Amino acid sequence: MTTETTNNNIQFEHWLSLNYSADQVAQELNNQQMDAATIEQFVKEYKKQRHAKQQFNGFICLGVGAFLGFISCVLSILNPFPEFYYAILFGFTGLAICVIMAGLYFVFE
Repeated sequence: MTTETTNNNIQFEHWLSLNYSADQVAQELNNQQMDAATIEQFVKEYKKQRHAKQQFNGFICLGVGAFLGFISCVLSILNPFPEFYYAILFGFTGLAICVIMAGLYFVFE
């Protein structure tokens, strides 16, 4: 049983690395002469793992964006480089917001 689960995980990782769509996964399983119920179960699990990977990347983007926002806030308050005040205030903050929005997109898609 564990060998079968390991083989399934290896297949899922292979499909994820090749960026297969759910239809391509179903077609490949259909070529292996699997029954419809098993194919449906595999596709459901594949979609779940693909979403989990995308959600993980989204949380990383959220963390990076939050860190950039914090750095922007601290540098704006301390103002260590007066000539770069507006670049830090609007540039870093804008970059942080863009990264956070990308992370939110990945998490909630």
